[in-house]
Amino acid sequence: MMRVISITNQKGGVGKTTTAINLGAALAKTGLSVLIVDLDPQGNASTGLGVSASSRELTTYDILIDGAALEDVAKPTDIKNLAIAPATTDLSSTDVELGQRDNRVFLFKDALGQSSKKYDFVLIDCPPSLSLLTLNALVASDSILVPLQAEFFALEGLSQLMLTVREIRETANPSLRIDGIVLTMHDARNRLSRQVEEDARTNLGDLVFTTMIPRNVRLSEAPSYALPVIAYDPASKGAQAYLDLAKELIERGTPKMETA
Repeated sequence: MMRVISITNQKGGVGKTTTAINLGAALAKTGLSVLIVDLDPQGNASTGLGVSASSRELTTYDILIDGAALEDVAKPTDIKNLAIAPATTDLSSTDVELGQRDNRVFLFKDALGQSSKKYDFVLIDCPPSLSLLTLNALVASDSILVPLQAEFFALEGLSQLMLTVREIRETANPSLRIDGIVLTMHDARNRLSRQVEEDARTNLGDLVFTTMIPRNVRLSEAPSYALPVIAYDPASKGAQAYLDLAKELIERGTPKMETA
């Protein structure tokens, strides 16, 4: 069965796009078919996988606004088994353009359901805000994965996200679950990073993935070459971390626990 996961956090700069690109590539490396859906108007996931702005004839904007078919929008990448539905800044107007539609939060779910092409995993890169784009992602998803930067105030924004998940369950997607929380930009030498990890594991328990994503130069460099880190430097700590995260996500299976 196709597994749809929103990678989301209403706080920016926590590694959502980095996680979407590199987790997607790591899952694809195991032989699974993976689609990354870029729902962020910045389009960084598209750029990071080598899809130039000039080649984005159809985008996720066309899916939401004009009902374009997902299989017509998705493009293969240079990574075997990995495709992307790209985005442009056009997405920034969707809240206004979709504001009066009765089915405005179900548009992407409908597109997924009608698609003739099925994937093992669909990873949705969400914008850092609670917009119609994020709501479309959450309504279409089986679960969410939350990147959490190992820094001061990291846990404070989670309460609002958990509240949003609860509201989506009550109104539009009762089966939405939380796959887990992955600590990003972690530096084991840094006391604050260790404290955030301890607080997260104390407060959230098994929801926190065992795998943590380290601060890693190769991980930061890879997007400038339009490559996931496992293609740019497979031996790097960043590449190994995302391979470990992919393995842990697969081993966890479909989340069933009520969490929010």
